[in-house]
Amino acid sequence: MPTEVRGARTCPLLSRRALLAGGAGAVAAGLSGSLAVPALASDPATGGDGSFGMLVDLTECVGCRSCVYACQEANGWTGDPERPAIDGDQWTAVREVELPGDPGHVRYVRTQCFHCLDPACASACPVGALHKTPEGPVVYDAGRCIGCRYCMVACPFHIPRYQWETPLPLVAKCIMCAPRLERGESPACAEACPTGATTFGRRSELIAVARKRIADHPDRYVPRIYGLTEAGGTSWLYLSDVPFEELGFASVGSTPPPQKTQAVMEKVPVVAVGVAALMAVVRWWEGARESRDEARDARERAGTPSGKEPGA
Repeated sequence: MPTEVRGARTCPLLSRRALLAGGAGAVAAGLSGSLAVPALASDPATGGDGSFGMLVDLTECVGCRSCVYACQEANGWTGDPERPAIDGDQWTAVREVELPGDPGHVRYVRTQCFHCLDPACASACPVGALHKTPEGPVVYDAGRCIGCRYCMVACPFHIPRYQWETPLPLVAKCIMCAPRLERGESPACAEACPTGATTFGRRSELIAVARKRIADHPDRYVPRIYGLTEAGGTSWLYLSDVPFEELGFASVGSTPPPQKTQAVMEKVPVVAVGVAALMAVVRWWEGARESRDEARDARERAGTPSGKEPGA
């Protein structure tokens, strides 16, 4: 159970109204503000910023899907919890993976938002509809969303979904039960897990627990904590006895995606100025040509030979 939950972060984010009212100017202002990439509060390998996280021990998961049922109930979804993939109305799923070269033996793998420490979805959102809270969850404000779906493209884990089948579709993903955290409660999935496969707590403490399990049972676990540094570190951490690549986990590297795109975004103003200068030159050239054409036409109407002014 969380012992301390701070209030939600207040950020000068761009609202939908500001975007529509301000047009391109507002977009530019939003880009300069909401796309700024904040520095990580601490080393992701230690998780010392005090935020919360989840530890999923795949060796403890029995595939009961209690986590999925609890998520559906907590969020009011009515979809089939037995589906093996997340969707617009199912924010977590358990898929069964048969082990390569070991027919009949499976592992159950949970899938949901990883809640990156430096989330690419938030950095890509032009209106600030997604942001990372100090407590750990990456939350979504449907009132700001304009449906551009840049977050879906930016996510290195391909998590956000779009509610294509609803009249007013929204982006959908796990929010780590942020409202429950604000009430001092654990996420519904962790509370419902009967085997302790999903554990909630401070990320730094979960890292310590994971390292101890690996040290105490080196024959049981692969020596790796998935999420420790992936994509710059995530709030969700995994332990496994099977190499993560064999279970379908993404190989995303350790550099936060926003740091990769930041270099590109920093060049946007330079490119914009260059394009504006080029357009000015083209407009001057076109104006000069029109002036020459008008002078030539005037000479031709006056019967003046080329190179002489009318009346000369």
